[in-house]
Amino acid sequence: MSDPENSDAASLDTQRVRASFDRASGGYDRAAALQARVRNELIERLSLFKLTPRVALDLGTGTGGGAQALRGGYRRALILALDSAPGMLREARSRSRLFRRFERILADAARLPLATASVDLVFCSLMLQWCDDLAGPLAEMRRVLSPGGLLVLSTFGPDTLHELRDSWAAVDGDSHVNRFLDLHDVGAALMRAGFAEPVLDVERVVLTYPTTTALMRDLKAIGAHNATRGRPRGLTGRARMTKMQAAYEQFRRDGLLPASFEVVYATAWGGTDRPAAAVIGGEARISVDAIRRRL
Repeated sequence: MSDPENSDAASLDTQRVRASFDRASGGYDRAAALQARVRNELIERLSLFKLTPRVALDLGTGTGGGAQALRGGYRRALILALDSAPGMLREARSRSRLFRRFERILADAARLPLATASVDLVFCSLMLQWCDDLAGPLAEMRRVLSPGGLLVLSTFGPDTLHELRDSWAAVDGDSHVNRFLDLHDVGAALMRAGFAEPVLDVERVVLTYPTTTALMRDLKAIGAHNATRGRPRGLTGRARMTKMQAAYEQFRRDGLLPASFEVVYATAWGGTDRPAAAVIGGEARISVDAIRRRL
């Protein structure tokens, strides 16, 4: 059996991630209620900032909901909707209207085909958890962000789907559920990338389902498959699935099974007067006091 805590086992197969979202694109919006809620919360937080961006990037746009909202909020801006899954961008086309048009770009978050300091706002909702390493995408976000530009993002924290993870742990030692970084890890990654004044906070959301089958059906519908390299190969046997479902029953309350999601929100500035964190002996040294938590 593979060790789910092993870094190789827990690392993500990015090709599988891309293929999963590509296949799920047609029915994504019908099952992505939580993703829409988080995206809307991030849009609301933008209203706290008096921005007049010339160029705004929706990074990991999916079916274009973020780009559509940015288009409505910033009428004079050029809106870029970028995703690595072709199917998602095909679905996003229907949101790009004649007078609310945005440009769709097929690319990887770690290799943005954009000029340095060419973007005034980077909007990134629930995409980073699908990146195997935050360093590459965050470095690219900072590179393309203009002096004084703003990054707003959301991602999932480590308590996400802990009930499902714990239930599978009662069955075997394989990696069945993706691993997620906590608030402090995300804040430290932002500081290492050279972002200024990161502010982070956490929201906990619990969805309920009648059965584990319904939960996993929803996860499959949005492309949220287990993409860890240590995932079991081949089909999961009926006996193991039944054992996992029995273990999940310990969480049932009022006739329903909970599925917890920990959502990490962050804002940071891309000022050029702040260098990236110094790297000493392969480790970035960052003061904890430099990472602020939103109350």
